[in-house]
Amino acid sequence: MNQNKLTNLLAVYFLLLFISTPLFSQKQITVEDIWQNGTFNTKGVPGFNFQKDGVHFTKLQDKAILQYDLTSGEQSGVIFDAKNLSTDAKGWEGKFNGYSFSEDESKILLSTNTKRIYRHSSESDYYVFNKKTNTLDKLFEGSKQRYANFTADGSKVSFVSDNDLYFKNLNDGSITRVTNDGKKNEIINGASDWVYEEEFVLVRANEWSPDGAYLAYLRFDEREVPEMTMEMYTGETYPEEVSFKYPKVGEKNSIVTAHVYNLKTGKSVEVNIPDRVYVENRLDDYLPRISWTPKGKLCITWMNRHQSTQRFWLADPDNGKCKLLLEESSKYYLDLNDIKFLSDGSGFVMQSEKSGFNHLYKFDMKGKEACALTKGKWDVTGFYGIDEKNGQVYYQAASKNPMERELFVCNLSGKKNKKVSRAKGFNNAQYSSTFDYYVNNFSTANSAPQYAVYNRKGKLVRQLEQNDEIAAKQKEYGTQPVEFFDFKTSENVALNGWMIKPSGPEFQNKQLPVLMYVYGGPGSQQVTDSWKGANYWWFQMLAQQGYVVACVDNRGTGARGEEFKKMTYKQLGHYEVLDQIEAAKYLGSLPFVDPERIGIFGWSYGGYMTSNCILKGGDVFKAAIAVAPVTNWKWYDSVYTERYMQTHEENEQGYEENSPVNFAGKLNGNYLLIHGLADDNVHFQHTAEMANQLIAKDKQFDTMIYPNRSHSISDSNARLHLYTLMTKFLNEKLKGKKDGETAKP
Repeated sequence: MNQNKLTNLLAVYFLLLFISTPLFSQKQITVEDIWQNGTFNTKGVPGFNFQKDGVHFTKLQDKAILQYDLTSGEQSGVIFDAKNLSTDAKGWEGKFNGYSFSEDESKILLSTNTKRIYRHSSESDYYVFNKKTNTLDKLFEGSKQRYANFTADGSKVSFVSDNDLYFKNLNDGSITRVTNDGKKNEIINGASDWVYEEEFVLVRANEWSPDGAYLAYLRFDEREVPEMTMEMYTGETYPEEVSFKYPKVGEKNSIVTAHVYNLKTGKSVEVNIPDRVYVENRLDDYLPRISWTPKGKLCITWMNRHQSTQRFWLADPDNGKCKLLLEESSKYYLDLNDIKFLSDGSGFVMQSEKSGFNHLYKFDMKGKEACALTKGKWDVTGFYGIDEKNGQVYYQAASKNPMERELFVCNLSGKKNKKVSRAKGFNNAQYSSTFDYYVNNFSTANSAPQYAVYNRKGKLVRQLEQNDEIAAKQKEYGTQPVEFFDFKTSENVALNGWMIKPSGPEFQNKQLPVLMYVYGGPGSQQVTDSWKGANYWWFQMLAQQGYVVACVDNRGTGARGEEFKKMTYKQLGHYEVLDQIEAAKYLGSLPFVDPERIGIFGWSYGGYMTSNCILKGGDVFKAAIAVAPVTNWKWYDSVYTERYMQTHEENEQGYEENSPVNFAGKLNGNYLLIHGLADDNVHFQHTAEMANQLIAKDKQFDTMIYPNRSHSISDSNARLHLYTLMTKFLNEKLKGKKDGETAKP
């Protein structure tokens, strides 16, 4: 070899070495980094407690409520300081964990010793601070309270204690007990039961009238609702049993009635809602919302048990007589629509899918449609509120494509719709009380959340947080871009997806294993141009190890109109699983994918999907991880399941053909089944029965149980353990790697 050739070869060698060096020097992501060390934690901006002036907000910091100017970020005052307060209020220990203002901001409710109940509910000891007199008083001497709430004039506070409704007159300190029959697992007054909280997101079920003369409330009679019991393992000789009422499919729900307490007469009247549904002389429908009109009528939302019809009734608070305001029906089901009344009493605004897409409509107080505020073949995905002073309505929409979210404003006549967000990706907003400013939360699939303040004209006021440290870590760890793709199934259905591909030279020109991530439930979305949180880093870790990670939104998911979302009605799991199997086949056809090594992972509804995929798509999927999966819809709650499936008695075929327990004998791949024993949402029963069927069919599988953990298995130690377990499972089943061995690409 001559000298020139040798010199040239050496030059090429060192050039290649120089180019490839960064690839090998990039740091490796670990599950410890993600779940234990906090290496990749993003900085967030907590929800703003805006004050009435629309410029200032408050936040809790070191036993004090501090006031800040939104436009500058500078502290502008101290609203309350526990350290400098002199008080003899009983039980006050100088610390609190939450607060809320009266409407005129002269009084503050402080919550202490808060104890969580379910996903959205909690109970606390409350104190009332009077800014004018600088005094602090304990709200109630009895058991912990829930949902303390001021009247509009700040003179009274309603609350629930031991399932009964009370209110306190702050002027004279007197306490009035509105109800007397509250009892755990029997009667709840002024608060909701488990299933209303979980599925209707209703917790406080009592509301003051605008003038404070009436207190409306819902009464839940759950005595005939079947009871669920979980065992908590505390290290004592016997486990602690926790019982609560949980209505499963076709079982008896709580009997819910609406009442109005008249402060002048000291008596309650039951609201006489026409055309209620009875089964076996027992009420069998839903009252998921109560609210007041500006002119003092009580508005009650009624839904039938199938949730296909929704009525809004206006009740006279003195006699309980009702008049129909509006009715809406669907051949499928209706998502629960809230009403926003205009303060002048002229009408209201609400969302509806009656056009085939989710849009905003304005109605008068006779229930007649005044105009469509939005229209088009796209969905409104968020309704922020109404700026009545300026006649404007603010909302979020997927107008461009289902993956993005944009911010819009229109006037109350439905004209002059204007986009106010500028960045391409996923935009959300929180508006100040006057709508003069909003905080824009923006992210993409490849950039962490950024927060900034804008004025009503969409002009940037200041940046709050840009998460520059995360961008630096993406570079440091060599993360790969999340790429969007789409394809058409054999049924000519267009589906959207995203993908992360390995980039190292050791993975080039090779067929690689795939992990598909899925949720897939009604109206949900995973394929969005938005940040994916901690899972982003786990997916990137897997990509570093040679996995292709992909996600596809199946039929039944959101932001593509009513027909696409609701076509899964009465057969949950059918079309969704077909689409995920087709997605796996599409991925398997790509030149860099090994079609023999495709796995799938999902949680909750996603766990249900992964279970069905490995059982019905065993020729496509080699491995599946199901966390907290539904395995038979008969065992899930009444409100959610019947909304999409009706009852088992009405739709036996839909249930039996789409429940994983019925197909355990088809398991041929590798299946990891995971559940928390204290899951009050998807009960451990689902995994226990699935395991029973797999054992009966002589099918081997892997399993992990997390004692005392709820549906989210959320504490850091459990999450670290869980993701270590799942990584090991994937390496063994898709790569054939054992601990201590080098994984094959």
